[in-house]
Amino acid sequence: MNESVTPPSAPPGTAGAAPADPGAAGVQRRALRRIVFASVIGTVAEYYDFFIYGTASALAFNKIFFPDVSPALGTLASFSTYAVGFFSRPLGGLVWGLVGDRLGRKRALVFTLLLTGLGTFAVGCLPTYRQIGIWAAVILVFVRLVQGFGVGGEQGGAILLTAEAAPRARRGFWASFVQLGSPAAYLVPTALFAVLDGHLSDSAFLSWGWRVPFWLSAVVVLVGLFVRSRIQESETFRAAKADAAGRAPSPIRTLFARHRRELVGGLLAKFVEAAVFPFYTVFLVSYADSLHHDTGTVLDAVIIAVVCELVALPLLGRLTDRVGRRPVFLTAAVLNLVLVVPAFEAVRSGNTAVITTALIAGLALGHAGTYAPQAAYFPELFPSAARYSGVSLVWQFGSMIASGPFTVVAAALLIAGGGSYVWDAVYVGALIAVSIVALSLLPETAPGRLGGREYAHWPHRDERAPA
Repeated sequence: MNESVTPPSAPPGTAGAAPADPGAAGVQRRALRRIVFASVIGTVAEYYDFFIYGTASALAFNKIFFPDVSPALGTLASFSTYAVGFFSRPLGGLVWGLVGDRLGRKRALVFTLLLTGLGTFAVGCLPTYRQIGIWAAVILVFVRLVQGFGVGGEQGGAILLTAEAAPRARRGFWASFVQLGSPAAYLVPTALFAVLDGHLSDSAFLSWGWRVPFWLSAVVVLVGLFVRSRIQESETFRAAKADAAGRAPSPIRTLFARHRRELVGGLLAKFVEAAVFPFYTVFLVSYADSLHHDTGTVLDAVIIAVVCELVALPLLGRLTDRVGRRPVFLTAAVLNLVLVVPAFEAVRSGNTAVITTALIAGLALGHAGTYAPQAAYFPELFPSAARYSGVSLVWQFGSMIASGPFTVVAAALLIAGGGSYVWDAVYVGALIAVSIVALSLLPETAPGRLGGREYAHWPHRDERAPA
């Protein structure tokens, strides 16, 4: 049981009220929008890597890094290097979480963005198997490990920075904008690969075309670094440091001593979202290819569904402010479970309209409904002094377990099942079921559903923030 519930420092209903000075309100809104943009651009950089690597694994890496094995085993090997990056993320979450809780959110986010961006760019510069043999794959794995270490503190810190800057009455709405970075980042590399794959010969694409999206990551990173260098440190972090007055215990010790329920429950709740996104956007494309269907049909449907998700995310974020984080999260998790088999059958049908409908339901409702609540829900589970560490550990361990090996396990199950999707459906369904159970045991945290109270300790500076 969490014992750090604190009463509001203003009467219920006043949290998030606009300040009396309209000029001050305007300044605060501009500062909030700048923080939101800085957080989104970092999330775009993180997921840009995530998606170009996943797409390149399916389209090119099996041929340029693992050319001497069968196509199926080459795909499995390339997906394995994709998974490797997830296994250094928890260490990154631990280290960068400590940096963020001790030295500041902004400082941690600048370093994580720089490390992530350099890793993505480096992948585009790597030699191939035909140039240096097996060492090409070894270097690729090393770069992925370094990159995963940087990513480990990125997403959790980005949502935290926005959640702490937002007025609590609309925290779910504002924090959900950070989640736009994931679907937005998906669209850019998908479009780039579609253009490159469609306009270049196979030899040109495998020679240099696949490298272009990795090189272009430098633009995103430079913009992100510029924006993040201009934002101020989180007021909540500064207030928490002042309250602690040098007496704050270790964030990790605090989490394991007082917040094990939230830590373990949040980690397991992460499974559904971490599993279904690569399921819809990466694995179903590979599944269509295994059926010798046109993968372009599935990719086009994914793009349409992702555009719909961009619209749905802030709407669902706002809904969590009204009805609570947990009801939205839990309802969407159940929807994802219901949609697993229909998604496979839609791809098997080869019908464009059926595939598009299934993916819109899966991404714009199922995934978005689990993704939008996380941005406010996970930060609200933990006290200020240990929040960066708590969110990063939940995010990265949950992703490592559910998303890291997902494409590898799913591809192996497809091979073992002789092309049948039955074992893959069981695998996805099991991950979703774990999250449903965890969410059923976790508390509600939205202040609007708690009479204006916070579930965990937040220095109450946000009564002055504009609603």
